[in-house]
Amino acid sequence: MDTNTILVSSTLCTSFLIFQLLFHFVSSWFSAKVSPGFNNLSFEKKIEWNSRVVSTCHSLLVGILGLYLFFFDEAIIADPLWGQSSLATMNIATASGYLISDLLILILYWKVIGDKCYIIHHCTALYAYFFVMKDGVLVYVANFRLLAELSSPFVNQRWFFETLKYSKFSKANVINGILMTVVFFVVRIVAIPPLYGFMLAVYGTEPYRRLGCLLQYSWIFTCIVLDVMNVMWMIKISKGCIKVISLMRQEKANNRLQNGKVD
Repeated sequence: MDTNTILVSSTLCTSFLIFQLLFHFVSSWFSAKVSPGFNNLSFEKKIEWNSRVVSTCHSLLVGILGLYLFFFDEAIIADPLWGQSSLATMNIATASGYLISDLLILILYWKVIGDKCYIIHHCTALYAYFFVMKDGVLVYVANFRLLAELSSPFVNQRWFFETLKYSKFSKANVINGILMTVVFFVVRIVAIPPLYGFMLAVYGTEPYRRLGCLLQYSWIFTCIVLDVMNVMWMIKISKGCIKVISLMRQEKANNRLQNGKVD
């Protein structure tokens, strides 16, 4: 067994076990300490709460590390198709361990948090990461895609606020909503044109041909599937954002009427 295989398998297994531990034990204990409202939630809400806590931990870990690798890992920056980096590979293996862990949780609690979109998303990402970990190719591209995880903490925080009955117009909720929309748009939508531009730029080159047909088609297919989902989620977030802005304007107008300050 070569060094890369040992690194990947050990990181993936460790990641899986840690995220399982976070979901089943640590999240409930920690959440009860920092949020008194957690103990009042139903069993179903606690399951989703714990799932989102784990999601946030994973997103912060792989997203921030992915950001560092994107700017500073010279080996994969110099050769985006074939460049290798132990730290970048560990980041991908960590993400894969989380995806497998979350798939297991989705299946175990399907009636509570089951979602076909998440199954498609996780399986598609795992399919792509399998080739990256096995063949040591497209490591830079895979880490670039992990930058999308930087939006997840804001999406999860929105759910936490909603579950804890925060007003949609509360300062914390509004600020988080703005950050969620902006960050989601930047890391998941703005990132789309440069990615496909890069694909076109390397198409037909010798390093690209060395990937072989399976990897070439898998790269394109998985990116299209994930980006279609990102666009769908962005549309949903935008509609929610527009709805909140409309309600805020309506509330402000009602307050003016009540105070006799209609222009």
